[in-house]
Amino acid sequence: MKRLSIKKQPLLSVINDHLIDYPTPSNINYFWGFGSLAGLCLIVQIATGVFLAMHYTAHIDLAFHSVEHIMRDVEFGWILRYLHANGASMFFVAVYMHMFRSLYYGSYANPRSFTWCIGVVILLLMIITAFIGYVLPWGQMSFWGATVITSLASAIPVIGDSIVYWLWGGFSVDNATLNRFYSLHYLLPFLIAGTSIVHIAALHQYGSNNPLGTNSIIDKISFYPYFYVKDLVGWVVFALFFSFFVFFAPNYLGHPDNYIPANPMSTPSHIVPEWYFLWVYAILRSIPNKLGGVAVIALVFICLFALPFINSSETRSSSFRPIYKKLFWLLVADCFILVYIGQQAVEEPYILIGQIASVYFLAFFLVVVPFLGKIEKYLIHYKQNSLNVSLNTK
Repeated sequence: MKRLSIKKQPLLSVINDHLIDYPTPSNINYFWGFGSLAGLCLIVQIATGVFLAMHYTAHIDLAFHSVEHIMRDVEFGWILRYLHANGASMFFVAVYMHMFRSLYYGSYANPRSFTWCIGVVILLLMIITAFIGYVLPWGQMSFWGATVITSLASAIPVIGDSIVYWLWGGFSVDNATLNRFYSLHYLLPFLIAGTSIVHIAALHQYGSNNPLGTNSIIDKISFYPYFYVKDLVGWVVFALFFSFFVFFAPNYLGHPDNYIPANPMSTPSHIVPEWYFLWVYAILRSIPNKLGGVAVIALVFICLFALPFINSSETRSSSFRPIYKKLFWLLVADCFILVYIGQQAVEEPYILIGQIASVYFLAFFLVVVPFLGKIEKYLIHYKQNSLNVSLNTK
């Protein structure tokens, strides 16, 4: 009777089908929890952002002081600001881990290609939202970061300058820029939330992947009460990690120059974006030509979109692909190198190291993914033929 009554209620039926009785592969591990962690981070960002917007003033003469007003005068304003600022970093940590897990276990492969593509769209929206949010405090790094990054659009032939003027709302980064960035920063998280719902719906259409990468239609159990406990453990550990930065190192992931009011007449000696942009920034800096740098960054995201369609391997999990596993961990190390290079001065040997790291990053998606599967097939057939010949000889 209880089951029938639930099915008669559309909302309860959706909750039951996707959160309670959702069939989950019995062998998934803790790495599958980063998806739900990313959802929690998004909720934290939206909630704290709404409350911060009540006290923020989007004007170049008042923005910096309104942020200080939140920190000093608004009751518990400091914790709202630190939750929001560090929450962006935690959101990217969860999403990056989620994506690396998908790369390692082949969760991007058919039939989950649409799920992966929606995830890349979410990543792009996150990057845009985080960038324009970084501009809002109107500190030195905010102002000059906005100036440098938006100026990259000028490298696009014919329409580049028009795009820059449209982004700025004038002929320089000024009050119109801050106002439109503020409006977009308030709107985009809700767009991310809507896209995340599509992402979850696409995932649940075919079900979750598993560490073996095999079809697990039979070996599934309900999400509740078995796997929510596993997710809960991840949430508690992640909350402790998050809390450490909020309460003990709230400014560790930021830049001290952003506590200086924006001054268009004084350029910082070294303009550095937030840490979660550094890998992109390092690739961008590795190309000496501005248009070439913009084109390579576009290529990076095109590769991410195309990943399910250029993949040539029929085996999903790295557990059965020893060569791919080594190249994957080399990619992880390569990303850490790019993050490190992105915060260094533009000089040798950092330029050369950044160029080598950028080449491997692109080679992984343009060479390893499309061709390694074919090489693995050839090696398997070769070993099978060799084994058959040896057995026939005996």
